[in-house]
Amino acid sequence: MTKIAKMALSTRILRAMNEDIAMQVTATELKNRLGQYLEAAQLEPVIIEKSGRVNSVVLSKRRYDELLSVEDTLWDMKAQKAEQEGFMSDGEVQSLLGQ
Repeated sequence: MTKIAKMALSTRILRAMNEDIAMQVTATELKNRLGQYLEAAQLEPVIIEKSGRVNSVVLSKRRYDELLSVEDTLWDMKAQKAEQEGFMSDGEVQSLLGQ
C-alpha cells in the first residue's frame, strides 16, 4: 500500500471514529485532566486539538488492537489478490528495472 493510500485509509478510519465521538478536548485540557481522559478513552476515542486543529486521538488499547486487526486483514487481502494475479518472473523484473 502506498503512503498516500495509507493516509487515505487512516483518514477514513478517523472520520468513521469521529462520527461516533462525543469527546473532543484541547491539548491543555488533556494535560490538566489526563487521568479523566484516559478513563474516557476506554469507552470512546478522545480527539485532541492543538492550536485549534485536530492533532491526535487517544483510544483504548482494545480499540487500537481492533484497528491493527483491520489493517492486518487488509494486507492479507492484498497479498491474496497479488497471489491470484500472479508474480513476475526474475526476467520480467530485470526487464522492468532496465537491467
